Amino acid sequence: MEDKMNQEQQRRGPMSSEQEPITYGDVFDVSGDLASRPIAPQDAATMQTAEQIALGKTQTGGGAAIMQSAAAVNERLGTVGHRDMTDVVRDQGVTVMETDVGARRIVVEAVGDQVVGQYSQPLTVPTIIGQVMSPDPVILGSDPITIGEALEASALGAGGDKPVDLSDAAAIQAAERATGTILPGGIGAAAQSAATHNVRTLGDEDKTTISDVLEDATSKLPADRPATREDAEGVISAEIRNNPLMAAHPGGVADSMAAAARLNVQ
Repeated sequence: MEDKMNQEQQRRGPMSSEQEPITYGDVFDVSGDLASRPIAPQDAATMQTAEQIALGKTQTGGGAAIMQSAAAVNERLGTVGHRDMTDVVRDQGVTVMETDVGARRIVVEAVGDQVVGQYSQPLTVPTIIGQVMSPDPVILGSDPITIGEALEASALGAGGDKPVDLSDAAAIQAAERATGTILPGGIGAAAQSAATHNVRTLGDEDKTTISDVLEDATSKLPADRPATREDAEGVISAEIRNNPLMAAHPGGVADSMAAAARLNVQ
């Protein structure tokens, strides 16, 4: 995939104001409407979140890395904005799915219903943002995803660079309450303080982001436990109630909690 993107950039020549954006069809073997769509920063961030949840890290040379490189070029060209997301990603999500092959598993990554990457990885769980793609219940045994890990995933994913607003703060506070232990000055209080600060701050560059608050969330929580469906419902409800649009943020705290809870099916 990297070779294909390098060849595409060489074909296009030096970057200029007339240069066309890098599309999905330029770097992946896809077709139809998706092929002509420019790769957007939040597409890449969403795939990064899926890889983080499913694999425990962003895969070197994987779909997220390729998408991030292409999106960075497109953003520098001014053809996409930092918070832009392709409608295919918004409506259909991205998938990181695994299939057993002998002693290993093949990891398949897709945008919507089209495959954008395939490679071998250690055993883990098939994941789609906000939805588990598995024909049978997945038993995680002693290694379920905790509330703290779900919060960290949101810091690393699509919503990480987003300035904290009141709906984010409410979602983080709900997640903190779900652990059963709330401390003065904890992440919930930090999120509320960040939201208040951001309301009074004009420039986004001076605002506190989700990643500022939730980076290393597991170490900031005095208690942690596996995320449940009830936890996710509480976080989703808090985020939606405090958002004037009455919706959860794509790749945000609610999305990450929902994905973690669905993965923790017993």
